[in-house]
Amino acid sequence: MSSFDFLDGLDAVPPTPILIAPHPVLRQVARPVRPEDMDALRAALPGMFSAMYAAPGIGLAAPQVGIGLRFALVDISEEDQRNPIVLINPEIVSESEEMAVREEGCLSLPNQYADVIRPHAVRVRYRTVDGAEEERDVDELLATCIQHEMDHLDGILFVDHLSTLKRNMIMRRLAKEQKARR
Repeated sequence: MSSFDFLDGLDAVPPTPILIAPHPVLRQVARPVRPEDMDALRAALPGMFSAMYAAPGIGLAAPQVGIGLRFALVDISEEDQRNPIVLINPEIVSESEEMAVREEGCLSLPNQYADVIRPHAVRVRYRTVDGAEEERDVDELLATCIQHEMDHLDGILFVDHLSTLKRNMIMRRLAKEQKARR
């Protein structure tokens, strides 16, 4: 039995609401997942995957749905080739000296995008939903996605990697768009 059997019936799972910046929870540092948190974590996954795929997005961290725990999900694959990864208590073990510029967006900052500079490749260590410890080397889009989601676990948004001017422009534009939607 796979840890992600619920993905087959995901269309029937209501998406968990995603918090929009400047929601204060997005600035809080998430605490490590403990063994006693695993049932709640597993219960949260279907709604989180549903929200991420419906958005559509390629990553979602627990704080983005109001859960103050250190876990995130990512899936950079095409819809018909889903390859979900849940990273519990992830940590960057090493990173490349080579940097990469990639346009980033965020489900908590809808319709806002900017170029962000991050390490091109990282080695990440994390626990799986099954409790196994994994360590893997990732690069390109997956490395960017994992670093972006790990930032959320520390209360950091992608706009924090930008100049104050660019960050303020994006946050004003976001506030204006959100106000217009109300």
